Amino acid sequence: MKILLPVDGSPLALEAIRHALHLVQQGLQASVVLANVQEPASLYELVVVHDAEGIERMRSAAGAELLAPAEALLEAAGVDFESEVAGGDPANLLVELLENYGCEMVVMGATGIGASSASLGSTALALLRHSPVPVTIVHAPALPEAE
Repeated sequence: MKILLPVDGSPLALEAIRHALHLVQQGLQASVVLANVQEPASLYELVVVHDAEGIERMRSAAGAELLAPAEALLEAAGVDFESEVAGGDPANLLVELLENYGCEMVVMGATGIGASSASLGSTALALLRHSPVPVTIVHAPALPEAE
């Protein structure tokens, strides 16, 4: 089985990685595709940088930096993985990536780096609606109740 793990640098993205690792430790035979989707370049970036190659280098570097903690967790656990940084609309690109890589499951955080107090972020909601494969949404771990 191949699992798509979207990573945006949020704490819940790393919780999703830990959840997938738990599944593997429980016996699930799986490899992983880590994906980071960078938003399209802003008008400011286009004006300041001037060239598409420069913007692509910035996007790739930013994505690689966000993927590094997730890659470290997977390497430490000995789980095979592939990584990809893409640019565009996150929900649409994640569906495209899971189809391109032949993923059979998505495990992702309930909310991302730009989320408000909503219980599900916009990307998670969009994937729930449009993913052709099962999507597991990981919420923050429950805090122990005070006595």
